[in-house]
Amino acid sequence: MDALDFRRGGLCVAVAAAVLGQLHGCAPLSLTAFGVGASTGISHTLTGITYRTFTVPMPKVKGATMTALNKMGIKVVSTSRVEGTEVIKASATDREIEVELEPLTSSATRMRTVAKKGGLFYDSATSTEIILQTEHVLNNS
Repeated sequence: MDALDFRRGGLCVAVAAAVLGQLHGCAPLSLTAFGVGASTGISHTLTGITYRTFTVPMPKVKGATMTALNKMGIKVVSTSRVEGTEVIKASATDREIEVELEPLTSSATRMRTVAKKGGLFYDSATSTEIILQTEHVLNNS
């Protein structure tokens, strides 16, 4: 493999990442999601879902999430409990937001966030910010 083949391969990867980002409405984030996620412990999927596991009991994570949503000006529409998992539905300008809190153990909670814009597009930046703000509240309490 020569240098030209290597550059073509890198270009193909960059183009594929940009196309996938466009399909989900967030090209800049698609190119940097791995770097951001790797450094903060946040995982992203290609479908726009964002995950984070906290070493904190679920009731504390729920309280911190509610505080974070309030701080961000995101209106909580409903909360419900489905098979031990807490589901928070919220809304912001043109966005439907769902936060799912799943207790993994008595002291570990997995958080999953999804922010949809217009039903078809995902807003990974907002999902990530909800997790970061929840983490900030937990760290300062």
